[in-house]
Amino acid sequence: MPPKPRAILFDWDNTLVDTWPCIGKAANITLRAMGHEPWTEAEIRARVAGSLRDTFPKIYGARWEEAREKYYRAFEQVHLEMLTVLPGAEDVLNAARGRGVYLAVVSNKTGKYLRAEANHLGWTPWFGKLVGAQDAVRDKPALEPVHLSLDGANVALGPEVWFVGDAGIDVECGKAAGCTTVLVRTERYDGPAPDLHVPDCRALLKVLEQTT
Repeated sequence: MPPKPRAILFDWDNTLVDTWPCIGKAANITLRAMGHEPWTEAEIRARVAGSLRDTFPKIYGARWEEAREKYYRAFEQVHLEMLTVLPGAEDVLNAARGRGVYLAVVSNKTGKYLRAEANHLGWTPWFGKLVGAQDAVRDKPALEPVHLSLDGANVALGPEVWFVGDAGIDVECGKAAGCTTVLVRTERYDGPAPDLHVPDCRALLKVLEQTT
């Protein structure tokens, strides 16, 4: 059983909200526009954990900034209307808040889109910080976004900070920060071992209730 949390740092996409359909649509619009073959759903899930500024140069080379603008245009058209809260996500956030746990988001979604989605859901007041890609000097798994997410919270990094996400990049980042790492995922996983692995937010809520 993990230690009682003083703070929980959440990933966003596919941890608290289901954005695979939106990400997939925007990614494949961009790939086609740039002369690439579209990706399958499995390929999208495997390739988009990193931030855009870290991944697009590897995919599109010297034309990555052109691809970035195409992706943003496609994404902006659909991301709010396609946004879906994952089962149990709101319950676990409310339970943590009720226990006085500091909450923040550390995401590789571009910061302005992350905050637009949180506003759309009415969740912004629940979080001390909503840190997205390009808000810090480097993006997750670098530690700058983690430090930014705790700025002003009076909470030191350590096992009493849970780092919750759905991908290996989240476990990697959380481990590097010295946090208790929690993987929320039902699909096959071959990444670094987390401290705790649960299938969904409903299971995470049960763990939170047992520790607090």
